[in-house]
Order: sequence, then structure tokens, then C-alpha cells
Amino acid sequence: MSAARPLAAAQVRDAAPLFAALGDETRLRLLARLSTGGPDSITGLSARSEVTRQAITKHLTVLARAGLVRDERRGRERIWRLEPRRLADAQEHLERISRLWDDALARLASHVEG
Repeated sequence: MSAARPLAAAQVRDAAPLFAALGDETRLRLLARLSTGGPDSITGLSARSEVTRQAITKHLTVLARAGLVRDERRGRERIWRLEPRRLADAQEHLERISRLWDDALARLASHVEG
């Protein structure tokens, strides 16, 4: 079994804003809605929410800074869409951390059994 390499400093810097953006219930709901319902405007996203349009805008800005969503202008509206590549990045980070834990547990088991 090959040992997983720890995250490099650049990888941690890249992952931190990603996971910070994912660490909010409202932002997770927005991502889920964009992933199942497709691209939508702030008006559409806030119509089915208890959160104000201003709050939705702020949450979408955080998600955009983390690269999880992007917007495009259509007339006077901004249409927001999910950026699935960044979700794949989050999954890769979590898988690497999982391998690190697996390696650590295997070393511990080997030490205890030895």
C-alpha cells in the first residue's frame, strides 16, 4: 500500500475558501437547487426561499469567489449556474484526506499488532 501524500500548502490555500463556502446551510441549499433545477436568476432562487434577495446575492458572491458558481448577464438579470469542476475538486480533497486517515489507521494497527 502506498502512503498518501499530505496536502501541499498551495492545495490547502485552494481548498480553504472552497470548504468555507460549502460550510453554510443557505449556500448548500443554493448549490443543491442549482444542481437539480439548473441555472436560475436571483429572483427565481429567492422566490422559493425564506432568505431575502440581498442575502441570496451575498451568498452567491461567496460561492462565486470560491469558484462554485458563475453568472452571466441576460438583459437586466444575472443567471447563476453551478460550476461542477469545483465540486469535483472538493471531492478530490476529501478523498485525499480519507486516504491519509486510512494510512494513519493502518500504521496504528501495525504498531499495535506488532
